[in-house]
Amino acid sequence: MTPIGVGLIGLGRHGMRYARHLLEDIHQARLVAVCRRNAKEGLHFAKSHNLHFYKDFRDLIADPQVEAVLVVTAPSLTHPIGLEAIGKEKPLLIEKPLAIHGADARRIVESASAHSIPLMTAQTLRYDASILKLKELARRIGKWKYLPLTARMEHREHSKEDIQAWDNRGVVLEMGVHLFDLARFLTGEEIREVYCELDSDGPKGPEDQAWIRLTTHSGLPCFLDVSRVSSNRVTRAEIVGEKGQADADWSKSTVHLATHQNQPEEYQLPATHTLLSVLQDFFQALKNQSPMPITGLDGQRAVELADACYESAAAGRPIALR
Repeated sequence: MTPIGVGLIGLGRHGMRYARHLLEDIHQARLVAVCRRNAKEGLHFAKSHNLHFYKDFRDLIADPQVEAVLVVTAPSLTHPIGLEAIGKEKPLLIEKPLAIHGADARRIVESASAHSIPLMTAQTLRYDASILKLKELARRIGKWKYLPLTARMEHREHSKEDIQAWDNRGVVLEMGVHLFDLARFLTGEEIREVYCELDSDGPKGPEDQAWIRLTTHSGLPCFLDVSRVSSNRVTRAEIVGEKGQADADWSKSTVHLATHQNQPEEYQLPATHTLLSVLQDFFQALKNQSPMPITGLDGQRAVELADACYESAAAGRPIALR
């Protein structure tokens, strides 16, 4: 079959990862056009790979050779880009978070649904080998008691550009969005209540620490520790059950299982190319005209949970979700 013509909007550090996979590893699609605000660098990249270059995303989306659009921009841009692509009937893969605010995420999802446009959110942790192994082993620890999730990253100063691009939102949206989706993915449940405490970078700056309790519809508590204050990285998902516990470190690709009756088990897994798997699944779903494996609604739910965290922190109380 003829490869799908792809337009890539965003050629920053993460966008370049998309570009490399599209140019080197993906056979179901071919990169035909790119868009970058830095016209000099974007044009240089486009010429180097014989691609169309557009500084305005609207022009890229209008290109008749572009059959699907990948959005790897600051979250402040995903809403207008998403609606423009949907209006031009172009399938969409949007890098997380789907939007800065839940209302914008909902508008993207509702518009895509109303126009029957395929929409996928790139929640890459769902493809991580250690997370998939953790989910497999979790059946051996009995009824789950609670779920701790940790994402601690190295400290980084907030530039004015980043503050604007994220609308003054910090680790809850930047890193928490991974864990919100992970809690839903591991438990298979929606969240009914959110409680959050924040520690901000100054009185009005983006938050650098968040302590979050999510409660699922069945009553399972999920405790999230998210921060950018340390000098090293900690990424861990743990499941504590009646018969033992299992944990995964997705940075180190390790998984441990400890039950009350058996010797502990340790697994060292190969590094996972999660983004490559996302792209392959997106284009396969387009080819097969099948549902997206990670939907726009999944992305919307993660952003809505971020909204609830900010609301809870401001109110100083738990927030019940519908």
